[in-house]
Amino acid sequence: MSNEVKIYFDSPKSFQPDNIKPLNGIAGLYFIFSQSIDIQYPFEKSKLLYIGMSEKKTNSIASRLSGHFDGKSKNVGLTNYRKVEPLLFTYINFEMLQNIWHFRIEDLESYFLLNFVEHFGVYPICNNKTGFEIRNNILSTNFKIDWDYFK
Repeated sequence: MSNEVKIYFDSPKSFQPDNIKPLNGIAGLYFIFSQSIDIQYPFEKSKLLYIGMSEKKTNSIASRLSGHFDGKSKNVGLTNYRKVEPLLFTYINFEMLQNIWHFRIEDLESYFLLNFVEHFGVYPICNNKTGFEIRNNILSTNFKIDWDYFK
């Protein structure tokens, strides 16, 4: 029996060091998206560019986002989108889901990526992952993800 859990996103923050710093020590998923550029995915449009994760508090969401901000992550797509316009981000603190998600954070990221593919037809444009799967785990939770947030 799977329970459906709605996932809503926090208010968007501008992709700037001042907004990134407070996320030090937080593990979870983060979502980077454009302010106004609609990406035409096969099934529908979205402003979402990238889904990422930090699996440990030591390599927190703050340090992952900083790496994307200063280009150290070598994600050329994100770097170039940021040259064109200011980007936004939002995140999900993994601790908030631990009572309903009993798998690894990597599996949660896979769940979100595969769910995105289901809704939009391909991976987010700046994600280079393919063939990522949740290892045949029996999911007891079914997330209803609010992808309209990125419209």
